[in-house]
Amino acid sequence: MRAPVRAEVPLPRRQAGTSPQHLLVTLLGDYWNGRRDHLPSAALVALVEEFDVGEVSARAALRRLARRGVLESSKVGRNTYYGLSASATRTIVRSSSRILRLGTGAQSWDGVWTVATFSLPEEQRGVRHLLRSRLRWLGFAPLFDGVWVSPRAATDEVGEFLDELGISSAAVLRAEEVVGTPLISAWDLADIRRAYDAFLADTGPLRERLNGGEVGAAEALIARTRLMDVWRTFPALDPDLPEAVLPADWPRGRARAVFGELYDALGPLAEARVREVVARFDESLAPLAAHHTTDAVR
Repeated sequence: MRAPVRAEVPLPRRQAGTSPQHLLVTLLGDYWNGRRDHLPSAALVALVEEFDVGEVSARAALRRLARRGVLESSKVGRNTYYGLSASATRTIVRSSSRILRLGTGAQSWDGVWTVATFSLPEEQRGVRHLLRSRLRWLGFAPLFDGVWVSPRAATDEVGEFLDELGISSAAVLRAEEVVGTPLISAWDLADIRRAYDAFLADTGPLRERLNGGEVGAAEALIARTRLMDVWRTFPALDPDLPEAVLPADWPRGRARAVFGELYDALGPLAEARVREVVARFDESLAPLAAHHTTDAVR
C-alpha cells in the first residue's frame, strides 16, 4: 500500500503578463528563502510595485495567497506581516531544484522510458486536465491520446497523483524502445530548439550591459526575476531529454550556461535592491534578505 499523499499548497500558476501572486512567491522564494520571519505587508507591496503592479492589486494578491495557505500572516500593532508557509517553502525548494538542474548534465539515463496510459470519460474533463498538467510537470509528453512517455523514472510520483485523483483506469510502465514510433517524437524538438535559440538571442543585450557595469540594482531585481520566469518554462518543454536521443549540437547546455551566469551575476545587485526597499519599512529585517546562486539551490 502506498503511503498517503501529503497535501501540498498549490502555488499560483504563471499567467500571460505579470501576475502579482506569482511575483510575490518568486520574490520571497528568491530573497527570503527558508526564513520564518515575516515581512511587513507594506514592504512586500513596495517590492511588487517595482514591477509596475499597483498597490491595490498587490494587497489583493497578499490576501489571496494567505487564504490559500501559501502565505502565513501575523500582526505587530496595527501592521500586518507575511511570510511563506512551511508547505509553500517545501514546494518552492523542490521546484527550484528541478528548474536549476536542467541542462547541468547531472542526470544519467539507463535507456528505459516510463509510459503512463489512462482512459477517462468525457465528463471527467477537469480531472483529465489536472492529470495532463501534472504529467507535463513531471517530464511526460503525449505520444498518442492517453499514452504519455518520459525518459525519467517518475513512477512513484505518477502513482501517487493517480491515487490522489482517484483514477483507477490507468497504468504506469517501464519499457525499452524496440520498434515502432520513436518515443522522442512525443516532443517537438524543432520547437524546443527555437525556444532555446530565442532565449540566447534575447539575453544577449542584458549580458553585454551587465558585463559593462551598466545594470543598476533596481534593474537587476526586475531582470533577474524575469530571467527566472523564462527559464522555469523550459523543464515542461524539455525535461532534460537524454543526449542519446537528441540531435547533434543541442542548445540546452549553452542556454543553461548563460542563464546560470546571468542569474548568479545579477544576484548581489538584486539583493541590494530588496534590502533597500525592505529597510524603508523595517531596518532590522532588511539585512536578512539574501539571494541564492544556481549551485547552492541544486
